[in-house]
Amino acid sequence: MTEDPNVAMARARRYALLGKLAPLIFLLLLVIIFAILQPRFLMSLNIFNILRQVSIFGIIAVGMTFVILIRGIDLSVGSLVAVTGLCAAVVAKGGVEGNFALTADGTGFHWAFAALAALAAGTLAGVLQGMAIAWLAVPAFVVTLGGLTIFRGIALTISNGGPVSGFSAEFGWWGRGLVGPIPVPVIIFAVVALVAYLVLTQTRFGRAVYAVGSNPDAARLSGINVNLVTIATYGVIGFCSGMAGFVLASRLNSAEAVAGTGYELTAIAAVVIGGTSLYGGTGGVVGTVIGALLTGVLMNGLVILNVSPYTQQVMIGLIIIAAVAFDAFIKKQSR
Repeated sequence: MTEDPNVAMARARRYALLGKLAPLIFLLLLVIIFAILQPRFLMSLNIFNILRQVSIFGIIAVGMTFVILIRGIDLSVGSLVAVTGLCAAVVAKGGVEGNFALTADGTGFHWAFAALAALAAGTLAGVLQGMAIAWLAVPAFVVTLGGLTIFRGIALTISNGGPVSGFSAEFGWWGRGLVGPIPVPVIIFAVVALVAYLVLTQTRFGRAVYAVGSNPDAARLSGINVNLVTIATYGVIGFCSGMAGFVLASRLNSAEAVAGTGYELTAIAAVVIGGTSLYGGTGGVVGTVIGALLTGVLMNGLVILNVSPYTQQVMIGLIIIAAVAFDAFIKKQSR
């Protein structure tokens, strides 16, 4: 028996709405569960700790949203965070001489030049990877997997295997400062998310990103330069990685070659959990922010409940698989 078209359309709309609201519902449920199991979870100090923790990989996740929207992936962001953090550190210190000093010696450059170095290095690395993907037709997985190793090697070369530590108070403010009760990294994350949201929803480039992700061939036939959009998108994730690298070095008062390890998994998890489809063309920054918060709440709550960090990784992996399976189910039911 054929289903009534109106009923089918109503059912499809319900599933589509469920797909959009699921991350937010799950986030609220997690907060309630952890608050019941451990009342100090909702203390203001812990809430700000969660936001501070989320801000670093959240900035990366915002950039990753652009990449996944065009059906891409970037596995190199963790290594790129290390490289860009070291670039900022070397500029701030004026070189690698005395790189183990825990206090600033006054021989380096202003924090603004350090930040520009991190952003420029990240953007350049992202653009180069985008060019390899777009012009050489090398799969994004392969290019960025190679980038993961290359950038980590560059980081080790810059630092000679050791940390670069000790920066000025102005440099440290961007990672450890407060505006009222709000940590500066949280404000940076919010600004990055807002700008990205406006770019994706209000600009021609944003519309092109969705078009390329939905159907690259149709986008090309409609006059969109798919290669240029791909390169620009990887430039965006590189820029965000550079910003995260600068903020992380500022927060820790140190930059080292092992920084950012595992950030690629966390960023991808935040984007996918937030509802951005790995099939491209569906999702957005709002979902990514919710996904980042959900990931941060989950990790923080498990720590407070004294769950093993190894178990935490297992749970995050299972949530990623569940999120992708749920996305596929919603897409099937929404047709």
